[in-house]
Formats: sequence, C-alpha cells, structure tokens
Amino acid sequence: MKKEKLKAILRLQKTKAVGDILAKKLIAATGDVRQIFKEKPTTLLKINGIGTHVANHLFDKQNEILAETELDYIEESNITTSYFLEDDFPKNLQQCIDSPILIFKDGKIDLQNERIISVVGTRNMTSCGRDFCNEFIKNIKEYNPIIVSGFAYGVDICAHKAAVENNLQTIAVLAHGLDQIYPKVHKKYMHQVHENGGFITEFWHDENPLRENFLKRNRIVAGISQATIIIESAGKGGSLVTADIANSYDRDVFAVPGRTTDVYSKGCNRLIKDNKAALLTSGEDVAKMLNWDLQQRAAPKLQTQLFIELNIDEQKIYDYLLNNGKQLLDIIALECQIPIYKLAPMLLQLEMKGVLKPLPGKLFEVV
Repeated sequence: MKKEKLKAILRLQKTKAVGDILAKKLIAATGDVRQIFKEKPTTLLKINGIGTHVANHLFDKQNEILAETELDYIEESNITTSYFLEDDFPKNLQQCIDSPILIFKDGKIDLQNERIISVVGTRNMTSCGRDFCNEFIKNIKEYNPIIVSGFAYGVDICAHKAAVENNLQTIAVLAHGLDQIYPKVHKKYMHQVHENGGFITEFWHDENPLRENFLKRNRIVAGISQATIIIESAGKGGSLVTADIANSYDRDVFAVPGRTTDVYSKGCNRLIKDNKAALLTSGEDVAKMLNWDLQQRAAPKLQTQLFIELNIDEQKIYDYLLNNGKQLLDIIALECQIPIYKLAPMLLQLEMKGVLKPLPGKLFEVV
C-alpha cells in the first residue's frame, strides 16, 4: 500500500466522532480515502451523517501528526496492515458492516484457509472445560482449521496452546496495540503463537487494553470466523457478547452444555435453550454442521454429479458462480436478474442437487 494512502487511513481512523461505519460512508462518498482530506468541509457536510462537529475533527492537524508517528512505527517494526477494501483483508470480516477499516497483523498469518473458527469462554476455566477444549481441538485437527481467540486467561489461552500442540494455525485478536501484551503473564506464549499464526488488532501500537477495547475486539473474533465456539461461560460475560455478535453476523454458534448447577455452564445452557447456539458435544458436531465432512468426502464424486440436469435459470446461476466464485445472495439476484423470492428456492434446489453450497453471511459457491 502506498505511504500516502496508509497515512490517510490512519488519519481517518484517529478522527474523533468517526466510527467504522461512518468512515466507510465517507470513503464511499468521496471515492478514495485520500480524497476525504482534499475536499472542502462544505462539501463533506452534504454527506448524510456528517455534521460540523465531525467535519471539524476531520481537519484536526493533530491527527495528521499522530498518523505520521504511527506510520513510522509500522515501517520500523515491519507490521503488516490490511485495508478493508483490499484483497488481503480477512474475507469473513469484510462482510461485517462494522468491521475495522484497517487492521494490523504480526506473525505468519495465512487466511486462505476458509475453515476458521473462534474458540472463546470464561477466564475462570474449570478442569472439565480445559479437558473438553484440548480434546475438541485435537479431534478437529484432521480438518486443519485456523483457531482464533483473544489471548486472554482461561479458554482463550487454552485454545491457542491446544492449536499449537496440534500444529494448527492460531490467531490471537488483541484488545490493545502490538507494542505490548495483556495479560503480561502470557508473554511466554507469544513466540509460539507468532510462529504458528500471529496477532491481529485494530488498535495503534501504544493503545492500552481499556475495558471498551475488549468489546470492540469481540466483534473481530466473531466476524473473522466461520463459527464461534463457547466452551464455558457464566450467566454474564464477554463470550456471550461474542456469541450475540456472531449471531448478528448470521454465523454459526456452538455451546458446550453442562449441569444446571454449574456456574460456568449457565451461559452456554442459556444460549442453547434460547436457540442462539447449537449444542456441542464433540468435534464431529462442528464438522457436520459446517459441512467439513461433506467437503472432504464429496471431492471424488464431483465429476459424475456435475452431469445432473439443470433448468435454464439453474444453469444461469451455476455458470455465474462458476465464473465469479462465491457471491452474496443479493449480488446473484442482481447479476442473474432473478428476484430474490424466486432465487432462494432455486439455490436450495441446487444445493440439494449437490452443485453448490451455502456459506456464512448469505454467500454461495459451486461445489
């Protein structure tokens, strides 16, 4: 990415009163993040949601100075950045309306693998929860998923360690900048995670682990993944917030059940009871729900299945997805000129015929 563009992104990211959604609106309205700071304030005021207060903050010279300082740190520390409009930005996260406009990455992160799951839960993990977490990750090793968590006490660090022990890539999403680590006691695990995946954050290098940052971090944990796994949770906690966010993104959520008298099973039991999470008893449950087994076993049969008979509209849909890769439901409807109310049952029929598969976030692709 060009230095000028990255500086403009950092400047926008630092602007008070401009969150991720409003930032994306500004970028869309001006056509380029650099153009925002070339426009006259009067022009920006015509954009819906941009008032005098926001416009004044946009042209605060202090933000430009801070952006230059952060840019120096990025270059000196060899930090990788990913912009939400570019191909190297995590695909699942790209689909989330409130995703960060920029993330910082450090390590050996490879997000080409579509099998990405988040494993989260209480910081006060029990021995039963630890045993389940270790066994669960061991059981899904054959599918080679990426394990995402928040590098916190309890379930988070257990998931990272289990991933490393099973030679799986693991990604720690941080609630602070890359120039520090929280909790400090987990510094001893940094090298292992760095070598087997790495760290992702939306926060500048010197940002402290403030309370509100953990809630913001949770949306990345939920958004970057195909599914979120809750190992243990009390009646209240950050992992339940992550589950709610994952549900709002239309992602799969799984929870491990426990006895009604167990404090750290209350949250999981309630998620299952309220139909906000599927019951999880083993790695097989996840593999089955996410069609991992089907994907692995269907490959040798594809050649004969492709000769199945399709009608004109079904063929049009199939050809479009074959040529363009996975696409959103709305885009398929637009490009194939088929109303959504007609398209939805057609997609189901094509799925039943084994020629396409649904993905999280209302995406579809050919098998």
